[in-house]
Amino acid sequence: MPFFSNILRVNARFQRVVVQQAYQKRGFSSSVQCKVSFQQRHFLTLKDFSSEEVKSLLWVAADLKYRFKDRNERYTPLAGRSAGLIFEKRSTRTRVSTETGVALLGGHPCFLSPSDIHLGVNESSKDTAKVLSGFVDIVLARVYRHNDLEVLAREGSIPVVNGLSELYHPLQALADFLTLREHYKSLKGLTLAWVGDGNNIIHSLMMTAPKLGVNIRCATPKGYECDPTVYSDAVDLAEQHGTTMYCTTDPMDACKDANVLVTDTWISMGQEEEKNERLRAFQGYQITKKMAAVASPDWCFLHCLPRKPEEVDDEVFYSRQSLVWQEAENRKWTVMAVMLCLLKDHQPILDRPSF
Repeated sequence: MPFFSNILRVNARFQRVVVQQAYQKRGFSSSVQCKVSFQQRHFLTLKDFSSEEVKSLLWVAADLKYRFKDRNERYTPLAGRSAGLIFEKRSTRTRVSTETGVALLGGHPCFLSPSDIHLGVNESSKDTAKVLSGFVDIVLARVYRHNDLEVLAREGSIPVVNGLSELYHPLQALADFLTLREHYKSLKGLTLAWVGDGNNIIHSLMMTAPKLGVNIRCATPKGYECDPTVYSDAVDLAEQHGTTMYCTTDPMDACKDANVLVTDTWISMGQEEEKNERLRAFQGYQITKKMAAVASPDWCFLHCLPRKPEEVDDEVFYSRQSLVWQEAENRKWTVMAVMLCLLKDHQPILDRPSF
């Protein structure tokens, strides 16, 4: 028996070494480091998080991916905790990633659809915040109005996470930069080209990219630019962190020598009546191989999904340079990192990576 026990121990040690080596190739190493915690803070926009804090969240996301996916570890720091999930807008990735992520961490997700709860209609958002604070430990809300998130955060006594609003989608930005960190090993000096609508996704990328050393070029049709206040804040951030940030109406100009090509839907939920007008306005903004040809030789493509063919052609979307499936999976690891760090201290077993 001791002989077989020794064999099992050696085999387990060998498996750990193989997994660690795989992560070292991605730019990570494994040893105990300091704890990460943002307990009782809100996660409404990445504007509220410093460069080091954004990097810490990405570190925790990578650590959780390593624990669960590579080591198949059982890790339940949120046992006994519950999360209220308010969804005014339907979703595949946000709902599934959050429900499965909270459950993996040992917590209990409680989904609330518009038929269960309608912020500010049957009950004021203020009262909803106070009621939920007595039932759950954290709330993730996917809403039409960013102001509803601010009310939930102000009036409740528990952390609130932005699952999407008309102004920001910070969870998607974290997933995008985790994906790029895995792909390029380093983020500093990359140039990201956005081609499409000046919406919540690019707003969140703008609030994050400068803090990671990433330059942004944004191409939008006239009349569909980014929110001017958000853009002004983004320019200030770029100046503070020594990166570049500019907007144009020329997609080819934005894509020239860019490492990352990104787009999103042209017609967000709630804009269905504008469909025909938007389709006309966005002619020429489909990401194509022609745009990729002027990008950096190491270009890659991101899209938060769901994708429509008019936004990006099949040659790019299904190409080897497309990271969309990896990006989608990383939504789980990043929302897990946010939920965990807002509720508890977390001690990664991976060394803090360079960015």
